[in-house]
Amino acid sequence: MSDMISADLVDLDLSAETKEAAARALAERMVARGRVTDLEGFLADVAAREAQMPTGLDGGIGIPHCRSEHVTEPTLAFGRSAAGIDFGAADGPADLVFLIAAPAGADDAHLTILSALARQLMNAEFTAALRSVGDAADAAALIRGEDPAPADEPRAGAEPVGEPTGGTTGDATGGTAGVAAGDGPGDSAGEESGGEESGGGESGGEGAGESGRPFRIVAVTSCPTGIAHTYMAAESLENAGREAGVEVVVETQGSAGFTRLDPAVIAAADGVILAHDVAVREKDRFAGKPTVDTGVKAAVNRPGELIGEVRSKAARGEVTAAGGAGGGGAAGADGATPVGRGGESGEGYGTRLRTWLMSGVSYMVPFVAAGGLLIALGFAIGGYEINKAPSVMDHFVWTQADSWAALLYQIGGVSFAFLVPVLAGYIAYGMADRPGLVPGFVGGSIALTIDAGFLGGLAAGLISGAVVLAIQRVRIPAALRGIMPVVVIPLISSAVVGFLMFVVIGKPIASAQEAMTDWLNGLSGANAVLLGALLGLMMCFDLGGPVNKVAYTFATAGIAVSDPSDSAMKIMAAVMAGGMVPPLAMALATTVRARLFNAAERENGKAAWVLGASFISEGAIPFAAADPLRVIPSSMVGGAITGALSMAFGATLRAPHGGVFVVPLIGNPLLYLVAVAAGVCVTTALVIVLKGLRRPVPGATAQGPGGGTDPSAPSGAKQPVAA
Repeated sequence: MSDMISADLVDLDLSAETKEAAARALAERMVARGRVTDLEGFLADVAAREAQMPTGLDGGIGIPHCRSEHVTEPTLAFGRSAAGIDFGAADGPADLVFLIAAPAGADDAHLTILSALARQLMNAEFTAALRSVGDAADAAALIRGEDPAPADEPRAGAEPVGEPTGGTTGDATGGTAGVAAGDGPGDSAGEESGGEESGGGESGGEGAGESGRPFRIVAVTSCPTGIAHTYMAAESLENAGREAGVEVVVETQGSAGFTRLDPAVIAAADGVILAHDVAVREKDRFAGKPTVDTGVKAAVNRPGELIGEVRSKAARGEVTAAGGAGGGGAAGADGATPVGRGGESGEGYGTRLRTWLMSGVSYMVPFVAAGGLLIALGFAIGGYEINKAPSVMDHFVWTQADSWAALLYQIGGVSFAFLVPVLAGYIAYGMADRPGLVPGFVGGSIALTIDAGFLGGLAAGLISGAVVLAIQRVRIPAALRGIMPVVVIPLISSAVVGFLMFVVIGKPIASAQEAMTDWLNGLSGANAVLLGALLGLMMCFDLGGPVNKVAYTFATAGIAVSDPSDSAMKIMAAVMAGGMVPPLAMALATTVRARLFNAAERENGKAAWVLGASFISEGAIPFAAADPLRVIPSSMVGGAITGALSMAFGATLRAPHGGVFVVPLIGNPLLYLVAVAAGVCVTTALVIVLKGLRRPVPGATAQGPGGGTDPSAPSGAKQPVAA
């Protein structure tokens, strides 16, 4: 920290009247020290960050900050204004202004220091000392965590900025920060409006925790740059938690990454606060708990109100819905965000590998759906010869249906061309975050060039992520850190991945892809029926999970070409048919035997008709979650029957999605619908029989004549029955 701020970077008589002038005055000091190479370029980056969200904080603090390629090393400048400068805070102008400059590739150690400073700004003693200090050198020493006063004169100030504060556990960059009730007094800027409310036992929070322990909250904080507000919000929540007698554990998703909260800590929490201005990574971890979702500045300015709000929600029993699993062949409607998941502590390689692959598949599926449906519409309008039409750039007649069919087909073809690069790029993204994108896309494009197909894309994505992770472990001279993310990593990783794909592994993978295609084309008779049964079973095994997606990706890979084989189209038809079975069967079961289901399940059954008909398997998830040992095996049996019949009937499909809405594009459509209906009836019958073998669901009330409830039906709380 000693080299980040010095006396010549401090202005105790800042005369600027506007935030732009204040930033310029402090930035000029950075330029004089050689910390900023281009004043105007740096100020433009500061202004761009300011445009995202005002950087004024309650308590008279302004923290303009940015990452910039014009910054040579992390630098901090401090100014104190007698008149105050408006930085957009609700309580008025700021008299303490901190200009934080970080290089585009700042390393974790520097970001740790900057984040620790952000936490210290929530310390009232620290800010009071800055307002009273009379010498620039003393102010710089105070910010560095040094004591400018003589050793025998204790000073009320801050802990060293480079150290974690108060109740932190973990590092300041991306770790978790926790504070237990009673750890010590804490202050929080802007807390007055909510602190009293949150501290009151009448808010109902205590009732959510176990007897004898305080209310427990887990929180996530994040902001666009991940330098200041992220950590100030964490500190503010911790301080408010101390005052309210609440245990608060914070996960800071900052610039240098983050350390996931221990799953056991999340499981034990009574409520969740998500204070963020960028997407919360792995948000599905917090599903099923009382949750307050707000902007990061709300946690800085009124943490007490947020704590009171989440305690009130807990008292009322308000919880977030569980994250939906991706369904059927649908576009991966996975509630979880796959990107950035590197696997939680203790996870095995197999679990992490599955997560990385699912990252690529989840981002690829929308391209499959859009491109496949456009191609299918082109065939529906212009016939199967439309793939031989000339480019619409050369020939397009507004009044001819064939021209529009050719346009749809060619747009769909362009969309399909992205499948393998997107798959590879986002597998690498899932492993190495944004630095993995460039080599991943390059490797995926090479896989297309050498006809290595989806197998090549999978290999390219995994190799790209591994190469980037290896590069990031190399110690780099400080002078090169600023260009690492934009020049060095993309250059080296792309060169390495390109060499491996073109020269080393590309040809064997292309041969394997060709062998698999030939095998599919040769499938017939019993082999095809068995494959259809297996695919149908996989589609119903986890209703959008990894097994489901393996089957769906296998099918879409076969039709993601300009002229798919007959076998590939049969496989696609069997996969879609199998994925439609579970929600349609649950809808039918709730209709014919309503007394076996509670009121909520009967409502879900109504929606499942539409979801199943649209090939969205999520419609069956509520039923599978409540009664997995009866619903999932029944669905697998029906799905296997449907897949086998679809293959036996020779049904074909060129569209990767659409359900009953693409029936006109299906080969042998009537027999295809028979296959779906057979699987639905089998699953429905099995579910009804298995549910009928145990006592009725508590809270399930059968409808009597005229729509009333059957008085003989058992009453009680709505709850699923464990198998």
